[in-house]
Amino acid sequence: MDLERIGALIYVVRGRRVMLDEDLAQLYGVETKRLNESVRHNLTRFPEDFMFRLSREEAYSLRSKISTLAGVRRGRYRKYWPYAFTEHGVAMLSSVLRSERAVEINIAIMRAFVRLRHALTADDGLAERMERAEAALEALEKEQGEQAVAIHEVFAAFRRLTGGG
Repeated sequence: MDLERIGALIYVVRGRRVMLDEDLAQLYGVETKRLNESVRHNLTRFPEDFMFRLSREEAYSLRSKISTLAGVRRGRYRKYWPYAFTEHGVAMLSSVLRSERAVEINIAIMRAFVRLRHALTADDGLAERMERAEAALEALEKEQGEQAVAIHEVFAAFRRLTGGG
């Protein structure tokens, strides 16, 4: 399995490096629904520091960054927001998904997490700069969202004034 391809599926959410349920399901060769069913049947193995559900804002933020969540990629929309699995959560998946492919993929994913960790620690300032950049990007996205709301309010007021709605 290509470590760079897997590394590209690791995102930072809430200050943690995570992988999304949909990406993991695709790597494991199972439906996202089936992966999440397996997790739900073993919830005691997945505490909050192993797995958490993305908020609406986080899901939309990732969608705007990567444009690959289910609604965009396959023309379908999910009923629930995606789960994000930390490195420990991904490791725990190997005890839930027992196929040979799951074992091979888990090993590759663990190697990708380790490789990423080494890359971040190789340059002491890199991790700090990445965290600052991520925080700046989140602030910019929030500001853009607030501006969009303000623009919408201006247009709504204009329509009311002109009798257009």
